[in-house]
Amino acid sequence: MSTANNMGTALVTGASSGIGATYAERLAERGYNLLLVARDEQRLQRLSQRLQELFGVTAEVLIADLSEARDIERVAQRLRRDQQISLLVNNAGVALSGSMAESDRHSIAALLQLNVLALTLLSSAAAVNFSIAGHGGIINLGSVVALLPERFNAVYAASKAYVLSLTQSLHAEIVHRGVRVQAVLPGMTRTEIWQRSGMTLDPSFDPMIMEAGDMVDAALRGFDEGELVTIPSLPDSADWQNLLQARMQLAPNLSHKQPAARYA
Repeated sequence: MSTANNMGTALVTGASSGIGATYAERLAERGYNLLLVARDEQRLQRLSQRLQELFGVTAEVLIADLSEARDIERVAQRLRRDQQISLLVNNAGVALSGSMAESDRHSIAALLQLNVLALTLLSSAAAVNFSIAGHGGIINLGSVVALLPERFNAVYAASKAYVLSLTQSLHAEIVHRGVRVQAVLPGMTRTEIWQRSGMTLDPSFDPMIMEAGDMVDAALRGFDEGELVTIPSLPDSADWQNLLQARMQLAPNLSHKQPAARYA
């Protein structure tokens, strides 16, 4: 694949609708070729055709169910071997309704497979490829529930906290190799994930729900500005910096030979 302005190819997971489809459109507008990954072939084909007609880019469709180990490996192999891929958008994910105690083990396992394992293995494959190339970007879609785990289903919140932690650690490992990494932490966003997870949004939540296009536009601006963590609805970035500073202030006392005196 090639583009007129050498942006390379962006691989977008969960690209058939919502945030993923919006990322695909915005990246095509920027001149990226696309590798669209999802389960719904009809939707992907329609999106591919539209992006090619609108922006003159190449938009390849790769049908994959990232809740299946074989499909995760197939996409990971493409990430490791395709030197034209310069950006990975790890967007595919699923939510759960109800509490952890109310969720069946199969639903929990499926969520962890998609939200944690697939994202990790694809990030790893991209990190190998991009580190060798000396450039590239990895965008991982998390959620603000990583910062407020008490407000949502325990398993989903934990999976998004993992995304944040992984992205921060990965950045430290590969930033010196020319690879940019970003965790995007949206608040409530108007997508199909609510219906698919069996949840109904109360109309009183409307002032809190961001449109997918607005969210992705903000996230991409954050990526352009080199943000490691982008919270699209946060008015003042100083609030996030204060949280980071408070966390680092704990560092000198997180590991000592003896328990703290307060436990004596």
